Amino acid sequence: MAAGAAGERVGMADPVARAGARLHVLPARPDTVHWGYFDPALEPVLTVKSGDLVQIEALTHHAGDAPDLMMDEGIDAVYAAVQDRGPGPHLLTGPIAVEGARPGDVLEVRILSLTPRLPYGSNLAAHWGQLYADFGKERVTVFALDIGAGVAQAAFAYDWRAGLADAPGTVVEPDPAAREPALEGVQVPIRPHLGTMGVAPAVAGRTSSIPPGDHGGNIDNWRIGAGATMHYPVHVPGALLSVGDPHVSQGDGEVSGTALEASLDGLLQLVVRREKPYRVPVLEDAWHVLVHGFGDDLDEAMLAASRRTLQVLRDRWGLSRDDAYALMSVACDFTVTQVVDGRQGVHSRLAKAMFGGR
Repeated sequence: MAAGAAGERVGMADPVARAGARLHVLPARPDTVHWGYFDPALEPVLTVKSGDLVQIEALTHHAGDAPDLMMDEGIDAVYAAVQDRGPGPHLLTGPIAVEGARPGDVLEVRILSLTPRLPYGSNLAAHWGQLYADFGKERVTVFALDIGAGVAQAAFAYDWRAGLADAPGTVVEPDPAAREPALEGVQVPIRPHLGTMGVAPAVAGRTSSIPPGDHGGNIDNWRIGAGATMHYPVHVPGALLSVGDPHVSQGDGEVSGTALEASLDGLLQLVVRREKPYRVPVLEDAWHVLVHGFGDDLDEAMLAASRRTLQVLRDRWGLSRDDAYALMSVACDFTVTQVVDGRQGVHSRLAKAMFGGR
């Protein structure tokens, strides 16, 4: 089905969803992706109504790490055709406009499913990784995914030898002689999620996809997966959501440079909310609310996450400043999200059960 075409009508039991919501299909093609940036001047490739669902393809910008295993005909076509890349490295599908979304609203992105497109992914220990100075080299580890069992196991690794890995979408010619055994006997749990997703910022020109910000972007929280909902403050009319940087696993910190990068097929529901008080990117699942803060170092990121968490406690649950501050210390977990995206990230985690029916 062509991008932007509406599919079957979906009956929604959720009272927030619009009655008669439609399912749209958005494949990743040269005319539906943009590489390395958010930009409010981009024309939407799909326009939906609040409550609609979007079946979307998200391609990894690391498919070239093992093109024989991580690229198919569709991915190869995007790599060959899209040469306008940067300033960031991430391949993004979109943008998607949501009718009626306006600055001051919140775009609620419900992640209903995420499924690996191909049974392989890769990790790059990169020159921006935290311990690069200790190793003095970059290295790729390619994993085979057992989707049914929900685990990944290293297939091989090789040292990156073509200069620094800094050209978006580099394709490395397979060299069987360079591929070495790695992580033998170790299995990694698969937890598919979207490393980079966000709305267009109200800033003229291209905003790099590398640093996270109040528009979302490269937050790299492994909990942004199926069953969770991301909330983005809307900055421009239509919101203009873009989705990419798919991962199948990552630890908090993402210390070597990347996650386990792999293309994903997803199902999202987009809802415009005017009553939600979130002013910054907030993740929510059945049990927790997570608030994200960013900074040039971890001290700044921690301070931002603390102040934002205090504000969410006041806006959503009506706590006083004093009560919110006390609760943050005794019952809120603060965790390093990532240290490798230019702007570092810290997120807080609040258990919703604490508030009972409040």
